Amino acid sequence: MRISRLETLGAGMIDDAPCYDSRLGAVLVAAPASILPAEAVALAGARILLRADWADAATLLARPLRLDLLVLEAIGVCDAVLATALPPIIGEARRHGARIIVALEEDQIDTVANHAFGPHVDLLCRPSLTERVAALAVAAAGRPDAVVGEVGRDAEAARLRRLNEEVARIAETLAQLTRDGGLPPDRAPPGVGDRHNGYGAPPREDDVRASDLRQAIRARRLRGQFFDPTLLEDPAWDMLLDLYAAELERAQVSVSSLCIAAAVAPTTALRWISKMTEAGLLEREPDPFDRRRAFMALSVQARDGLRGYFAAVRRAGLSIA
Repeated sequence: MRISRLETLGAGMIDDAPCYDSRLGAVLVAAPASILPAEAVALAGARILLRADWADAATLLARPLRLDLLVLEAIGVCDAVLATALPPIIGEARRHGARIIVALEEDQIDTVANHAFGPHVDLLCRPSLTERVAALAVAAAGRPDAVVGEVGRDAEAARLRRLNEEVARIAETLAQLTRDGGLPPDRAPPGVGDRHNGYGAPPREDDVRASDLRQAIRARRLRGQFFDPTLLEDPAWDMLLDLYAAELERAQVSVSSLCIAAAVAPTTALRWISKMTEAGLLEREPDPFDRRRAFMALSVQARDGLRGYFAAVRRAGLSIA
C-alpha cells in the first residue's frame, strides 16, 4: 500500500517520500499533551499518520490523505469546542469512509453522540488502555491488508459478533410479533395461540401502562441485589422497555439517559444503541431546542413488535418480564 509518510509530531508536515507500510494508518485528534491514545495506537500495531489538535483538525483532514481510521480524544475538551469542531471533522472522516473511535466522558455522551454516531463509529466512555487497544484492533480487523497486534482482538471480535447476532435475533422476533400479533410459533407457550395464525385486532396502545413497565424494570434491577449483575445483563430489552414506558409517559429520552437505563457500562450501552439503530429498532430524533443533543425513540417496527408481545403476555395471563 503506497502512503505518503506524514510527520507524527507537531502540526503534521508532509514528507513527499513514499513508503510502503501495511499497518493501519490512524489520524489522531487530541490535545498536544495527550499520551494515552498515541500509546494505544502503538500497542495495537498501527501507526499515526497525522496528529492534530481540535482547532486545526478539520482543515488538515481536508487535504489529500488516505484516512482509514480517525481517533478522537474528547476527554477534557469542553462542550463548546466539541459542538463547533465535531461536525466538520466527522464530515471529513465520513467523506474518506474512515472508521471513527472517540474517547469521551459520561457528561459528553449527548454532545458527541449528536454528531459522531452510527455505522463505523465506536464511542468509548473513559476507556482503559486495554479497551483502546481492543477497539483499534477490531477497527483494523476488517482490513485484509492491515497487520495489527493480537491484544484483545479475538475476544472483542467475538463479543461484537455475539452482540450483532443478538440484535438481529431481537429485530426478527419483534418483526415476527408484528406480523403474527403474538409470540412466534417456536416461542409460544401451550394454548397461547395457533402455530400459524395470530389473533384478531392489533393491540391498542393502552393495553399496557407505563407503570406496568416501570415495575417490570424495577423487578429486573432487584435481581442485582442477589446475583452478579454482569451474569444477567440484557441491555437491549432494558432499553426497549424504558423507551416504551417513556413513550407512554410522553417523555423524551436522551442518549445518555438511555445508557443509564441499559444498566451496563456506558461504552457497552453506546455500542448496543448503535447496533439497535442499525437494525432498525431505534431512531434518533434531533432536539429542536438544543443542537448539541439528540433523543432516542422506538422505530415503528420495534413499537409494533412490543405491542404484539404485551398483547400475547396478557392473553397468556403472564407478567411482563
